[in-house]
Amino acid sequence: MTLVPEDRDTASTLDRAEALGKSDPAQAEALYRSVLDHKAADEAELKDQETALLKLGALYRDVGKTQELADLVVQSREFMSHVAKAKTAKLIRALIDYFPPSARDLQMKVTSENIEWARAEKRVFLRQSLEIKLVALHIDAQNYRQALGMTEDLLKELKQLDDKIILTEVFLLESRAAHAIQNLPRAKAALTSARTTANSIYCPPLLQAQLDLQAGALNADDKDYKTAYSYFFEAFEGFTQVDEADQRALRSLKYMLLCKIMMGLSDDVPALLLMKSASRYAGKDLDAMKATAQAQKERSLEMFKETLKEYQDQLQKDPLIRSHLSALFDTLLEQNLLRVIEPYSSVELSWIAHEVGQGRDVVEEKLSQMILDQVFYGVLNERAGTLEVFDEVQTEALLSGALDTMKQMGSVIQALYEKATSLA
Repeated sequence: MTLVPEDRDTASTLDRAEALGKSDPAQAEALYRSVLDHKAADEAELKDQETALLKLGALYRDVGKTQELADLVVQSREFMSHVAKAKTAKLIRALIDYFPPSARDLQMKVTSENIEWARAEKRVFLRQSLEIKLVALHIDAQNYRQALGMTEDLLKELKQLDDKIILTEVFLLESRAAHAIQNLPRAKAALTSARTTANSIYCPPLLQAQLDLQAGALNADDKDYKTAYSYFFEAFEGFTQVDEADQRALRSLKYMLLCKIMMGLSDDVPALLLMKSASRYAGKDLDAMKATAQAQKERSLEMFKETLKEYQDQLQKDPLIRSHLSALFDTLLEQNLLRVIEPYSSVELSWIAHEVGQGRDVVEEKLSQMILDQVFYGVLNERAGTLEVFDEVQTEALLSGALDTMKQMGSVIQALYEKATSLA
C-alpha cells in the first residue's frame, strides 16, 4: 500500500517519511518520492526537495538498494536544473558517496556517466568535482596508474583556473596514487605542491588532516617515525574535530601506535590508548596494535605471528601497517637468530629453524642476507647442513687502500675509454 500525503506540506511529509524510515521503508520511499514529484512553489519547498533527495539516497543505502540509488542519481538530473550549479555538485557528490564499498564498480560507473552528462551540459565545476571523486575511487580500487593519468589531465586544467582548494585536493590524490606504487619522489613532490598551495589560502580542517595523514605516511616510509608520529597526531586531532565517527581518525590513531612500536617505544602504547580522545575507538583495531606492541616488547616472534593470525583483518588489510609490520617481523627474526647462534661457532640449520619456529628455507635465506649485510661473519655449509660462525674479520688497512686505488683507476680508465669512443 502506498502512502500519499493529502496536502502539499512538504516539511510535514518529510517528518513523516523520516519517522517511517526504519519501520516501513517502502512507505517512507513513497513519501520522499511524493515530495520530489511535487512542483516547488518557493525556495523553502525547493530546499525540502533537496532534503528529500538526500534522505531517499540514504534510505536506499541503508536498505542495500544500490541499483535504485544509481537510478536516483540519474533521475535527479532534472531536479538539478532548478538548483544552483554550485549546489548541484554537492548534491550529486553526496548521493555518490552513499554507495557502499561492495558496490564500488557501480559507483564508478555512475560517476563516469555523470561526468559525461556534466560535460555535455557544460557544467565545468560539477565535471571537475566528479572527476576528482573518480580519481579517489580508482585509488580505493587500487587502479593507481589510471588515477595518476587522470590527475595529470586535471592538473593541466586546474592550474589555468587557479582554484587552489581543488588544486590542493588533486595534488594530494596524485601523492597518494604515486605513494601506492612506491614512486616516492613523485609522491613527495606532489605533497609538497599540495602543502604549498594550501598554505596560500585558508585550508579547511578536513583537507589539512588529509595532508597531515599523507605526510606521516611518507615520513614513515623514510623510517623517520618520530616525524611521522607528529603528523599522524595532527591528522588524528583534525579528523576527530571534524567528525568523531570518521574512520580516518581511527586509522591515524593506529598509525600513531605503529610509529611507537617501530621506534621500540612499546611502553608508550598503553598510555596513548588511555587518552580520552582514543577511548571512543576502543575495539579490535586498537587491541591488535596493543598485542603487536606487547610482542615487540618481549621480542617474541611466536607471539608476533599469533597476533598477525588473530588480527588478520586489522593488521593485514591496511597497506601501510602491513608493510611496516613486515619490516618488524624481519627485525624480530634477526634478533631471535642472533640470540640463538651467539654461543656457537658451528650449529645445525635445522636446529636453528626449530628454535625460532620458522621453516628451514626462511632461516637459510635470512641468514644469507645477514651475512651479506655483515650483521655477523659466517658461511652456510649446505653439504653439512650447518652454519659456521666466524670471529669478526680484521681488514688490513694496506689491503683496503690498495683495493680503493684499483677501483679509482678502473673508473678513470672507463672514463677515458668513453671519451675516446665519442671522439672516434
